[in-house]
This record gives sequence, structure tokens and C-alpha cells, in this order.
Amino acid sequence: MKTDTLFYRLFQSFPQILFELIQLPENQENEYCFQSVEVKQLAFRIDGVFVPKLADQDIPLYFCEVQFQNDTQFYGRFFAEIFLYLSKAGIDNDWRGVVIYPNRTVESNKIRRYQELLESSRVTRIYLDEIGETNPSSIGMATVKLIITPESEAINAARQLIQQVQQDLTDPQDLLQLIETILIYKLPRLTRQEIEAMFSLDELKQTQYFQDVLEEGRQEGRQEGRQEGRQEGLIKGKIEGKLESVPRLLALGLTVEQVATALDLPIEQVREIQEKEN
Repeated sequence: MKTDTLFYRLFQSFPQILFELIQLPENQENEYCFQSVEVKQLAFRIDGVFVPKLADQDIPLYFCEVQFQNDTQFYGRFFAEIFLYLSKAGIDNDWRGVVIYPNRTVESNKIRRYQELLESSRVTRIYLDEIGETNPSSIGMATVKLIITPESEAINAARQLIQQVQQDLTDPQDLLQLIETILIYKLPRLTRQEIEAMFSLDELKQTQYFQDVLEEGRQEGRQEGRQEGRQEGLIKGKIEGKLESVPRLLALGLTVEQVATALDLPIEQVREIQEKEN
């Protein structure tokens, strides 16, 4: 699972999560933007940096790294990246490092060279399996925990999180998309019925899963049209691809009218397919 990508998406949408993880006061995130930075002279890029929005030298830079695999060279690269950036960026702010592990067993034990830095207040190491219920109402923390939730518990945890997102956020779509991505990574064999049960109809229609089902039918139609090699075959293939998508979209919970609109088909034709499926 591409956990670093998931975390970076999460930090971009909800930067307050970092400050919750390192237990700093609320509203710290308002002073930062999360971004990738590049040391141009070296074509060198650091993916996870919280940079102060204003030229305020009293607040530090935060270098954040997500490490879910054992790597004996990790700390060498981590500190090299930080000091290279500080030497080239022309920023006088102090700095802090944050490393996020799923658990302690993933962390390399080759830390003698970096012992003083790791034991100082400059670097915070977070082990997700040790996070307590410091803020049980936090949607961000619940999303972080979903990433490491065992597969057997992930669906129930996701349902509870989705309900909380629906209740608490006025614009929940970005986070719902991220939750969907986490579930697909964690549970690649997740069934259509399980996905449908977790999302309401309006939300389901916005998910990548729904869009993939719709595009699958279109691709099948285009492929059949190419195989026919004629204009009539192309038209026929497109229509057949649409018709093959009808049962799948109905299974996702769409009404006959909604499917007809989405695929640009007559309502009567969609209804006939529905009756045959039943």
C-alpha cells in the first residue's frame, strides 16, 4: 500500500493532523502550507515539508517523512535532505523533523550516528499503533488510524468514519475519496455490495469506483467498435458497451432514470434490462 502517498494527500487536505500527532496546540496549521520543496541547484526534492506561510522566523519548518518499511539507510537520507535544504533554501527559521512509523519494529536500529538528534526535541518519532484516544472526535486522527486498522476491522471502522464525515463536514467529498482509496488499497477484494453499503447514493456516484464502472462500459464499447472496423460497428459497440454497464450501475443503487441519463439511453430500454436481470 502506498502509505506515503495517502499521508501526503491527507496532510494536503487536513494539515492539522500533523500537529495533532505531535500534540501541539490547535490552529497551528493556519500558519503553514504543506508542499514539496526542491533544491534547484541539485535537482533535489523533499516531498513533505510544512513551510510557514508568512516570513515569521519564530516558527519552525517541519520536515515530515512516512516510513512503513525497514530501511537501515533511512536516517542518513532523512537528515541529509534536511541539511541540504537548509543550506540552500535561504531560510533562517529553526526546524523540526517528524517521522511516522506504523510500529516500532519497522524502525531501523542503526541509529548510533544520529542518537543525539533523535533524543533531542528536534525530532519526533510517532508509532501509529501506540496512538491513544487523545482526541476521539478528530476525523483526521480516525483517518490515520484507518490506514493501520487490521483488514478484519477495516470495513466497520470505515463505516463509522464515513458517518462522522457526513455529519461533521460541509464539503466531505475529498475526504470520502481518500477513505475510498484507503479501502481499495487495504481490501482489493472488496465487493460492490460492501462499497455500496458504506456510501450514500449521491456520494457513491462521485467515487472513483462508480466512475470506473461507467468508464468500463464505454471502453468495452470502443473496443468492440474497433474490432468491427466499420462505422456501423463502432456505433454498435458503443451501444452494447452502454447496455453492459446498465446492470452494474443498477447494482450500485441508481434508479432506472438515473442510469438512462448517465448512459444517454431510453428509459424503456434500461427498464427492460432491469426486468431481465430480476
